[in-house]
Amino acid sequence: MSEKFNFEEAMKRLNVISEQLERDDVPLDEAMTLFEEGLELSKKCQLVLDDYEVRVNELVNKHKEVKND
Repeated sequence: MSEKFNFEEAMKRLNVISEQLERDDVPLDEAMTLFEEGLELSKKCQLVLDDYEVRVNELVNKHKEVKND
C-alpha cells in the first residue's frame, strides 16, 4: 500500500457505499464493484481494529503489572 491507510476516511467511504447499495437504481455491475470495494475497506478496517485491540490489551496488562509491583 503506497499511501497511508486512513481509518476514518475508510469508514466514511463505507457509509457512502452502503447508502449507494441501498438504492434501487444502482446497476448490478456497479453494485458488484461497490460491494467488492466495501469488502476490501472492511477488511482493512478490521485489521486496524485488531491491531489496536492488541495494543490496548498490552497496555492494560502492562498497567496491571506495574500496579501489582
